[in-house]
Amino acid sequence: MTTEKKKKKKRLNRSILLVKKIIIKDGGSRQGIGDPSVYHAVVVIFLEFFAWGLLTTPMLTVLHQTFSQHTFLMNGLIHGVKGLLSFLSAPLIGALSDVWGRKSFLLLTVFFTCAPIPLMIISPWWYFAVISMSGVFAVTFSVIFAYVADITQEHERSTAYGLVSATFAASLVTSPAIGAYLAWAYSDTLVVVLASGVALLDIGFILLVVPESLPEEMRPVSWGAPISWEQADPFASLRKVGQDPTVLLICITVFLSYLPEAGQYSSFFLYLRQVISFSSETVAVFIGVVGILSILAQTVVLGILMRSIGNKNTILLGLGFQILQLAWYGFGSQPWMMWAAGAVAAMSSITFPAISAMVSRNADPAQQGVVQGMITGIRGLCNGLGPAFYGFIFYLFHVELNEVETLDKTSKPNMANPSDESSIIPGPPFLFGACSVLLSLLVALFIPEHGNLATRSGSHKKHSNGAQSHSHCSQIGNSDGKEPLLEDSTV
Repeated sequence: MTTEKKKKKKRLNRSILLVKKIIIKDGGSRQGIGDPSVYHAVVVIFLEFFAWGLLTTPMLTVLHQTFSQHTFLMNGLIHGVKGLLSFLSAPLIGALSDVWGRKSFLLLTVFFTCAPIPLMIISPWWYFAVISMSGVFAVTFSVIFAYVADITQEHERSTAYGLVSATFAASLVTSPAIGAYLAWAYSDTLVVVLASGVALLDIGFILLVVPESLPEEMRPVSWGAPISWEQADPFASLRKVGQDPTVLLICITVFLSYLPEAGQYSSFFLYLRQVISFSSETVAVFIGVVGILSILAQTVVLGILMRSIGNKNTILLGLGFQILQLAWYGFGSQPWMMWAAGAVAAMSSITFPAISAMVSRNADPAQQGVVQGMITGIRGLCNGLGPAFYGFIFYLFHVELNEVETLDKTSKPNMANPSDESSIIPGPPFLFGACSVLLSLLVALFIPEHGNLATRSGSHKKHSNGAQSHSHCSQIGNSDGKEPLLEDSTV
């Protein structure tokens, strides 16, 4: 009888401890206003990239003043280091967010991504150094997409991802123009202070307003749930990619299409100033117009295409638009060509939300963070290689940034001299990028529309018990390394 009482007491103590842990976890992570929604994710993304958009014009000036020689090359190397660090850290942060929830990692990624902003007026050298190092936490999108996947149904995710991506574009509609005006009317210092304030507002919004999205049943019960080195190792994630044919095709598609996009994003504003002779105001207006068109593409157009032609065909169409806009940027030498190519570029922005929707639709709910972190890791690798690749090609073709402060509409590049190689191909990196996206399109043709993959054994059990699912995943991954990351969406 005494032994039976002891057993009952032990079971009671375990139950009390478990309830306490759940209450603590729930109380610490569910703080916020209302239920978790896509709109929480949208505000976080908008504020972060609005802050960085304000710095578009001041950063061009500081970049040229700091690295007066080989500006394109140094710009590529800085963003290259940041991107490589993002690639290395994305799987770990994604896996940790699957265990401990999304909110704390949203706070972490936003804080460290925005940390370099005030350093622009304190010490430009430290500013660029910290930008490079901040790549360790520059994976906000992977956590945001996992957040959205937690709270949306499968049929809603393409629209939700489109809204998040459109918000990124919306943050760049007005912020570069506002930053350019304030820098012209007052000073770069005011712009940096305003951007720092927006970043602090974003951090406060996450702390006080954003609720946790990851359901308790999807988390391990114990605080000390193990995170294996395999989950944190980005190269292990790449090796795991090869074990699942659909994931392999998706990741190759992402790599080949985002590599030129990352290089373009890091250097395009400099390119408009140097080769096409856009003024600061024109660059800001260009960003705004393309941003508005991107919002329409990622909200209205994306939803229509997903319903009418399907997920895969939407990806193929987006890649086709990307090839066209890169080729146009590469051969274009007149301002109107840039504007026309910009409109096409807005349509190409439907590609990544469509890919994210396909991944989330087929991924197990308990591993949304891991899979989205893996895709973001591929993008992080591109963020490292793309800018360095573009910078090196600009350097090889002798495209340099000359006196950005004094560049105006009256100074035109020498496009009329046949001996000038830039008269034939003004933007050589963009043509290399178009070839890369063409390969991406060919690979994407082989992506199955619905995955057609074998469902994990015990996947239904994973939905009912978070602790068992976590340990079960670890055992499978360690035993044979053959666990598919995606499951058949038709099951």
